[in-house]
Amino acid sequence: MQNKINTVIKLSLFILVMFNFSFGQAATVDKKLVDVVAGKHRTPTYTERDKYRHPIETLSFFGIKDTMTVVEISPGGGWYTEILAPYLKDNGKYIAAGYDVNSESEYYRRSATRFHKKLSDKPEVYGKVQHGIMQPPEQLDFAKPESADLILSFRNTHNWHQRGYSEAVYKAIFKALKPGGTFGLVQHRAGKATPDTSGKMGYLNQSEVITLAEKVGFKLVDQSEINANVKDTKDYANGVWTLPPSLNGKDKEKYLEIGESDRMTLKFIKPLKK
Repeated sequence: MQNKINTVIKLSLFILVMFNFSFGQAATVDKKLVDVVAGKHRTPTYTERDKYRHPIETLSFFGIKDTMTVVEISPGGGWYTEILAPYLKDNGKYIAAGYDVNSESEYYRRSATRFHKKLSDKPEVYGKVQHGIMQPPEQLDFAKPESADLILSFRNTHNWHQRGYSEAVYKAIFKALKPGGTFGLVQHRAGKATPDTSGKMGYLNQSEVITLAEKVGFKLVDQSEINANVKDTKDYANGVWTLPPSLNGKDKEKYLEIGESDRMTLKFIKPLKK
């Protein structure tokens, strides 16, 4: 019975991905990626967010392959770790560039300890994960120079931006990428109704993010509406955290109906050396 359920889940994911590739991208789907996303190892509350975060479409858009060295910046609670670690385990390398377990900051130390425990609890899934430390502004050497094929950042830039770290972090990402490597970025997107685009409300202007990346040397090669949400009015008192998954607003049903934030999905490359 369980095998039949898993087959249905995988088939449903395949159909959904094929439908979402109507944005004009090539309709090629990585079966291994589909299988990992449908895997039983994933946290149920995380899989519920697939409809908002579109992991298969997003990673496919960034051109991921299971032979790559992939760095994820600030993996947080490990939402994408649950996909990237098993996908890259056999043929590639996954580096989680997060906080230091020995940090002087209690918040950083607690977050890093929780993340490391998540990995150590399932060594069969996460046993090959490598760790890099990414705590701006001081600790930014999370990977060797020109060692990564793909570096990913999911909804992080606003945190760096409001503290004045975003340019330094983007420079570190540029440094760690191989020439020709890809920087894949997803970020809450501001709009006309957004009251504050400093990062404090979670939203940033797409044009400003592109300008920032290009300033440190990246070239924008593609952008997608995979993670767009036209229902997001972006004018909430508590910023993006009013929406799920945080739901820091009074009328939770209203914000559940809106869904998660409207997000830009940008693909940059580090140009080849002349």
